[in-house]
Amino acid sequence: MSNPNIFPALRYTDAQKALTWLRDAFGFEQVMSVPGPDGTVAHAEMRLGAGRVMFGSAPKGSVPETDPDPRAAHFTVYVAVPDVDAHYARAREAGAEITMELRDTDYGSREYSARDFEGNHWAFGTYQPQ
Repeated sequence: MSNPNIFPALRYTDAQKALTWLRDAFGFEQVMSVPGPDGTVAHAEMRLGAGRVMFGSAPKGSVPETDPDPRAAHFTVYVAVPDVDAHYARAREAGAEITMELRDTDYGSREYSARDFEGNHWAFGTYQPQ
């Protein structure tokens, strides 16, 4: 596998909580966390396999659905995992809101989707783009 060249960047109202929640629910490992003012997170990175996500604290008062700052927008992040059944079980046990149950697709993937504690949409599966 080559090094990733796309790094989703998210904003969380409670970025401190995201560090723990993404670890517990989705199995991410913290790479770094740079503190911001007043207990915020200026920049954090977490990895899962060869992939990484970056995130930080959302500006105070921002609402992702209406905020013109594109960094506050919600979207789907797709993550390929080697054992999607075990990953699904972990996420469900940690309280992730499952938005699409585990299923096999017609393009050869096994996958599911979930929302994190702030509503960001994540998809996990066995599909690996070539």
